[in-house]
Order: sequence, then C-alpha cells, then structure tokens
Amino acid sequence: MTDTADIPPDHLSINPMSPHFDGDLLSRGVGIRFKGERRTTVEEYCISEGWIKVQAGKARDRKGNPLLIKLSGPVEAWFEDLGDDAPVAKA
Repeated sequence: MTDTADIPPDHLSINPMSPHFDGDLLSRGVGIRFKGERRTTVEEYCISEGWIKVQAGKARDRKGNPLLIKLSGPVEAWFEDLGDDAPVAKA
C-alpha cells in the first residue's frame, strides 16, 4: 500500500506567487506525463481538471512574467525521488 505522502498533490505550481506553490514538494522533483508524453516544461498542473500550463514561447506579460497557455488532456504526476516504481497520481 502506498503512503499518501508519496503521491503528488492534485494541483501544483512552480510560481512562488501562486497559492498552489509548495517548495518542499518541488524539491523532491515532480515528473509529469501529459497525453502519454513526458513533459519537462510544465509551469502548473491540475490532475482532476485535466490541464497543464506551459510557457507560450518567449512572450511576456506587462509585469515581465512569461505568458502561459493552458493545454487540456489527461495528466499524470509522480515524485522522481522515489525512482522507477513511484506511485502515479492520475484522474
């Protein structure tokens, strides 16, 4: 049986200004699979709603933050520090 501490949260962001930011969890390394393909450029994800946010090229908003686009589809997440047999969180 897997411990709930070994499963990533439903919603997580790498932006420190976001309410969904958690530096301790991010330090463990979170792997993301979107539509069956491993993604390394994800800024934010939500498993239950089935979306990720990624940067839209080099475009910036008026505050200098990167513009993000929201992509919909099946999302899976796991902690990379647990190795190849890590439990995967998915909807």
